[in-house]
Amino acid sequence: MSKPFILITPATRGLSLALARHYLKTTNLPVYATHRSGSADDNHKNILSSVSGVDGNRLKLLRLDLTSEPSIKEAASVLKSSLPEASFLHTGFFTGGMLYPEKQPGDIDNEKLQETFQINVLSHLLLIKHFSQFLPDAKTSQLNGDTSLLSKWVHVSARVGSISDNKKGGWYSYRASKAALNQVIKTFDIQLTMRKTSTICVGVHPGTVKTELSKDFWSSAPKEELFEPEYAAERLADVVGKLTEEQRGKVWDYAGKQVPW
Repeated sequence: MSKPFILITPATRGLSLALARHYLKTTNLPVYATHRSGSADDNHKNILSSVSGVDGNRLKLLRLDLTSEPSIKEAASVLKSSLPEASFLHTGFFTGGMLYPEKQPGDIDNEKLQETFQINVLSHLLLIKHFSQFLPDAKTSQLNGDTSLLSKWVHVSARVGSISDNKKGGWYSYRASKAALNQVIKTFDIQLTMRKTSTICVGVHPGTVKTELSKDFWSSAPKEELFEPEYAAERLADVVGKLTEEQRGKVWDYAGKQVPW
């Protein structure tokens, strides 16, 4: 019998923290959560601090720094050595993102530009490189006795990454990096299709979530698109859980509507 698990990376604050807690509360699956700083014990306690009635042994911590490929590779190695035989990734959320909101070309800073692309694009590519080994193949579904099994590989994108929906301009590095991430999502999903894996890759737009990343923009965000992390996590998990193979390779928002390219 195959053994599915959840992966959230990173998973220590904001939306990603809420996602880790959500899957602990709503499934019986092991949840692997990554952290860059602090001890595994401290992060374990923090994630479980607002979750009651959950077996804490289901939560496993992995140290991972999105700016370091050796760290990403090592985290994947540690995960591989700790998984029981026949384990596979059921749902993976890749949430790394950062925002420098340039209003005009003169605001573009080379250092911040490189940092933005490192977190918003390059780290996602490296996570694909080192963690896609945990995705199921066709045999996994057969072993599990469920040929309809469909794993979800999910990158947190943003509506502002849409080229056709860009009506306001600005935010050069963030828009460009999210547009690049959307291309990564499409390209990896094509690869999954060619390999005939029982997995789809998609992107999700969570709306404006009340985190440090978006704090300066809460007042200007439409009220119907400004969410607490817990609500955003619930909505995204629900949307992702209902996605079918026909919806692969695209970006979906918190309401289950497709975000245009």
